Amino acid sequence: MRDVSLTSDVTGSVWKVLVAPGERVQNGQPLVVVESMKMEIEMLAPADAVVTSILVQEGQMVEEDQALLLLCST
Repeated sequence: MRDVSLTSDVTGSVWKVLVAPGERVQNGQPLVVVESMKMEIEMLAPADAVVTSILVQEGQMVEEDQALLLLCST
């Protein structure tokens, strides 16, 4: 197992967090939606993993490459 962070691909506002700590996710599953320039962009799980921590809140502004979640890959 290894720890992985999910980072934002864009600068924008966290529109929706789709998961909770402890939840198992699958590679490619949408985890967070970031709104940027009136577009909703899904941030996808990079691997099968368990969500260990959520680092942002809905409505929060984020920068490109900012960590959104911490995951422990299985």
